[in-house]
Amino acid sequence: MPAAATHPKPQPSVVEPGQQRLLIVEDHDDARQSMQEMLQLALNLPVDTAADGARGLEMLGERSYSIVITDLRMPKVGGMKLLEAIQTRKIPSTVIVTTGHGSINEAVNAMRLGAYDFLTKPADPQHLCLLVQRALRERSLQDEVAALRDQLAGRHSFKNLISKSPRMIEIFELINHVVATNTTILIGGETGTGKEMVARAIHQASSAHRTGPMVAINCAALPETLLESELFGHEKGSFTGASGQRTGRFEQANHGTLFLDEVGDVPASMQVKLLRVLQERTFERVGGTESIQIDVRVIAATNRPLERLVKEGKFREDLFYRLNVIKIELPPLRERPEDIPVLAMHFAEKYARPQHPPATIAPDAMEILLAYEWPGNVRQLENAIERASVIASEGTIGLKQLPPEITNRMGARPAMSVDLARPLGDQLAELVASFEERYLRRAMKRARGHVGRCAQISGLSRRSITDKLAHYKIDKAEFKKM
Repeated sequence: MPAAATHPKPQPSVVEPGQQRLLIVEDHDDARQSMQEMLQLALNLPVDTAADGARGLEMLGERSYSIVITDLRMPKVGGMKLLEAIQTRKIPSTVIVTTGHGSINEAVNAMRLGAYDFLTKPADPQHLCLLVQRALRERSLQDEVAALRDQLAGRHSFKNLISKSPRMIEIFELINHVVATNTTILIGGETGTGKEMVARAIHQASSAHRTGPMVAINCAALPETLLESELFGHEKGSFTGASGQRTGRFEQANHGTLFLDEVGDVPASMQVKLLRVLQERTFERVGGTESIQIDVRVIAATNRPLERLVKEGKFREDLFYRLNVIKIELPPLRERPEDIPVLAMHFAEKYARPQHPPATIAPDAMEILLAYEWPGNVRQLENAIERASVIASEGTIGLKQLPPEITNRMGARPAMSVDLARPLGDQLAELVASFEERYLRRAMKRARGHVGRCAQISGLSRRSITDKLAHYKIDKAEFKKM
């Protein structure tokens, strides 16, 4: 009976930050040993070796390597086959190839297959060290991004939503409590904060209990006469142009979810009819007499303060209370800066060009994204990253790829220095802290030093505000004098 084929163990999807290690795959003993000793001495990193591509592939299955330096022509498995296997198995290692003068064309082909760079033999030690150092810095950034993506696949994501903000995590938990109910939900928040995305997440999470579709309608986009027909449907001949019976959005969403976007713009006469449907779960089509019973969860959204509209007599108080059973208030992006890097990387992956890896975001560009106030919120950030991904011809989103309205607004603000030798996560944490301190000072100024009012403005607790004031050494007394 033939021996069973051996396969490398499954490779970890991410090289842990701070665990960088090199692998040299070279069939000549002297070249392999001298390169190992030189790199260990120059870089102070562990360097392992393999005498051919087959052994190199086995070692890649046993542990993580940030950089693989491989000769192209070797017995058993050559460097080209090794590179193809690394790419096919999506092993997170950067490959540098070494080659003799006679195989330069092979090295160029290797780079087309995904190799980082190539060196001709004998490699200049100083040039090799500089090349490996540069590759290690870029590999570190890629590993940080991959680790963050893995992290987001856990508790920081919910259906189609991604966030690291404690306020958004609380919203995820609230959604989990309501998925099995038929409770009406009201979503508030500025334009572009993702109200429809939250509604779709609620619908998806409720799929085990609600088998019908999600149907959406923008109440502000339709005149009153057309809105009634869209919501409730109409019978043939009920008005001029009604050539046949039409099923309305409530019927279409039966056993599912009806999303009423911009519900604050519903005309007064329609508010009465909407209230009746929410109370009795029955309605008649326009021009009809038959009562139609429905089982629909209604999720309404608005960027207007309905409480104020009620006080002004522009929105029915009874309808407001009928809609406002469960209230979800989405914070604007400027109040959750920790979400900017994760959303930006998510959108870079979403809008990656066909047959290309997602564009990476340069540290100076990420700094600008973190410092910008995002009046258009998540939608504006998505549009900015989509544009940048399209024009990032070299696979990196830098300042030149960001929209002018973002970079111009930040031109007068001093830039934080960027150190490519330090992990991206450390520098992002500093950027977020810098933004948080500036935001806290502005909120305290608006609140005139009153911690309670600052907590209301920021959406944080009084204790959290007090802790952050102490952390950033901010004296609240200085704002009371303003």
